[in-house]
Amino acid sequence: MEEMNLRNYAYIGDAVWELYIREKTIKLTNNSQHLHKITTDKVKMGFQSELLHKLEEFLTDEEYELARRGRNLPIPIGRRQNQSEYRQATAFEVLIGWWYITDKKRLSEIYEILSDSIGI
Repeated sequence: MEEMNLRNYAYIGDAVWELYIREKTIKLTNNSQHLHKITTDKVKMGFQSELLHKLEEFLTDEEYELARRGRNLPIPIGRRQNQSEYRQATAFEVLIGWWYITDKKRLSEIYEILSDSIGI
């Protein structure tokens, strides 16, 4: 199913998602504080958790299994107060990273599916 450790997919997925959001937000304003606020609202774990929920009906069996496994990764001690959101956000980042590494066309399809939910 994957060539890399799931944590590595989440690691790259986090960076890819933030870059995607930054590319969208730079077209909105020249105010750096406003850019930062918009970006952080779209990359925080609560928002990523919501996006994963919206994506579930579009996932293939393989993608769903990858997300399930991403949700079950051990949680760092500092994140334990928000376990559910953290797990969902990690699963979202795993998927973004996996698509980025293995199927950029599918990643583009996912961006299109999420475009209305992102709101930018």
